[in-house]
Amino acid sequence: MSLSHAITACLSVLAMVATAYQIMALIMVRRFFADPGTPGPSAAAVSLLKPLHGSEPLLTANLASFLTVAHDGPLQMVCGVNDPQDSATLEVAIVRAMYPEADIALSTGPRGRGANGKIGNCIAMLPLAKHDILVLSDSDMVVGPDYLARVLAALAEPGVGAVSCLYAGRGDTGFWSQLGAAAISYTTMPNMVVGLKTGLARPCMGSTIALRRETLQAIGGFPRFAETLADDHAIGVAVAQQGLRVAVPPMLLVHAGCERSLSELWRHHLRWAVTIRGVAGVGHWGSLATHAVPLALLAMLFHPLAGILTLIEALATRIALARTVDRIHGRRTAPLWMIPLADCLGFVIFCASLKARKIDWRGSRLTMASDGRITA
Repeated sequence: MSLSHAITACLSVLAMVATAYQIMALIMVRRFFADPGTPGPSAAAVSLLKPLHGSEPLLTANLASFLTVAHDGPLQMVCGVNDPQDSATLEVAIVRAMYPEADIALSTGPRGRGANGKIGNCIAMLPLAKHDILVLSDSDMVVGPDYLARVLAALAEPGVGAVSCLYAGRGDTGFWSQLGAAAISYTTMPNMVVGLKTGLARPCMGSTIALRRETLQAIGGFPRFAETLADDHAIGVAVAQQGLRVAVPPMLLVHAGCERSLSELWRHHLRWAVTIRGVAGVGHWGSLATHAVPLALLAMLFHPLAGILTLIEALATRIALARTVDRIHGRRTAPLWMIPLADCLGFVIFCASLKARKIDWRGSRLTMASDGRITA
């Protein structure tokens, strides 16, 4: 067998394995969201923690979505910035004016010590939180009216120490943000579902980390994670070490993407990929077999006919998965023609993440250590 034939065969097999993986993901996504249930109302007292950094498109509306949830008990929102001059403070002022009856606190620092600016922000915010149920979520998340009811219902289940949530993408600033949203909805989220259903991953995500104050104290508080890149995952691991589990209810939040250029999109998604590498270790290499479309395209370079047949199969399964996600989400994330573009960009980012040691985090240049810790 010639080298060309051997490479073609190898790529074709990998592409077929990746296509089979997409079919498995499709089945698992359908099953995971098949019965979301209807949670009852809750009167628990809750403090929402919202670490902010700069203005984002639709930030005011994104924050407001957390104040319009259905909830019968006391609800506080604690926003935080690391610099009093941060433009996000203006957005908080607008939200306060929109909802004068809402209990909204603002921390302007100084941030706690550590290379992780988000955790440093949380350290400064925590003293302002009035209630013992804490719901931490990133600034780019958007929720529906039933969000808090579902999160609190999951947190009340026996043996649950924290609750996290899956999310789909929404591009707010044009083509590049929409391309990133397609990658989130049609690749990242289904991969998380596969990890959950197979037990290969126990995701705890920045989209939501809901836990009781006593649980946070038991795992060492926010300072324990001040030098960790994957702080959300590390919090989940620490909760599990307490003999508790992280529950992920069958609901989808919205991730509001705001990348305006390829470089912004690259930096954002490379940071995510490097974070996953730090969590998964050698297992990150195995995700090569999830990139069906790029592998089929590579096979075409060596054997056009075989590659085309494999590509048709790969595209068919990817489109079926995308349509399923959009149906569950209740909205279309991106046009279907964006799927191969997002898949190819994701493959290139995956390859880059295998060796990357320096990442950009909201303008800060961070260096990854082998143990998942970071230095500024």
